[in-house]
Amino acid sequence: MEKRKKPSRQQVYTLLVQIGRKDGDGLPDGATGAALICYASGVDEAEAVRETVAILKQADTAPLDVTGYGTLAEREAQGHEIEPDERALMQRALDENAVIVAQMTPFFGDEAQA
Repeated sequence: MEKRKKPSRQQVYTLLVQIGRKDGDGLPDGATGAALICYASGVDEAEAVRETVAILKQADTAPLDVTGYGTLAEREAQGHEIEPDERALMQRALDENAVIVAQMTPFFGDEAQA
């Protein structure tokens, strides 16, 4: 009797995470925080958010807010253009059951808040 591997229920979610300052966070001098674009795997978005926040806390950052932008299919349905390098990072997050920080944009105190 041959065992078949169950199809993975994992999906990759795109998350925007705002972080504040914390000693040892690695942000540039003068930064008040940062925005991170992350690709995180999970069986649902809530799990992806929990895993991302846990990983970022382990990395000595201070997550303040997380906004979910959905799965690849959901983003495509909304008309988002997704570049090949972005797709590759999403696939890596799925393959490795990981959280990938794809982009970090620091905030500085003199920037206008939208």
